[in-house]
Amino acid sequence: MDFASFSGIISGIALIFAAMFMGGDMGNFFNVPSIMIVFGGTIAATLLTFQIDDVMSAWKAAAIVFREEKEDPNSMVSTMVELCTLSRRQGIVALSKLEIEQDFLRKACNLIADGSKEDMMRDTLTIEIESMKQRHFIIQDIFKKMATYSPAFGMIGTLIGLIQMLTKLSNPETVGPNMAVALLTTFYGMLLATMIFNPIAGKLRARTMLEVINLEIIFEGAISILADNNPLLVYEKLSSYIPAKLRKPMQKKVMKR
Repeated sequence: MDFASFSGIISGIALIFAAMFMGGDMGNFFNVPSIMIVFGGTIAATLLTFQIDDVMSAWKAAAIVFREEKEDPNSMVSTMVELCTLSRRQGIVALSKLEIEQDFLRKACNLIADGSKEDMMRDTLTIEIESMKQRHFIIQDIFKKMATYSPAFGMIGTLIGLIQMLTKLSNPETVGPNMAVALLTTFYGMLLATMIFNPIAGKLRARTMLEVINLEIIFEGAISILADNNPLLVYEKLSSYIPAKLRKPMQKKVMKR
């Protein structure tokens, strides 16, 4: 589990609810019509903007962000150095016999083992990376749009509440409670945008950038292996993707066959 994501959202929501509890009755912050307007309106607008399959994929991706730890680029550099060492010792065909779980790395190894030309490999792997970026962009855009829709529907709910309040203006005792209910929809919308949708979009963007770095390491490593470069040179080249303070010394990683 990603501790930063989990602790961030839990601590944020906990502090907000604690402040609500300390300020008075928690029941004052619960209103079913307001929830229907904000949640229902946001979901409806999102489904109108995107395909339902993309929306489902976005929520699955968000769950993965909170469930899985990010992959360290140092580990990927170590993997590519070991693959380079293996190919120099046993030939490039040996790469096709490895048990590799990651699809992109497995594709790169198969292209090397098949003796693909450098231009062919560059084109194939570049298309794969660009396609991944596009898929991730759609998922991020879904949460960005939801972060825009929820405050907007919160304002719509507030306007509805104000209209209903003004129709009962002849009874001054109802003005205060009705105003509080009207403002709840804005509260719900802003809470969803600032504590749920925008943070998830930001986390997904950060994960995408990290994944792109790992794919670029595989990409450049595969080209280096195809060119039969020395493992030390491969390490020096690929470690350039990692900040100097975060780089780990060159080490070997045992690959399963």
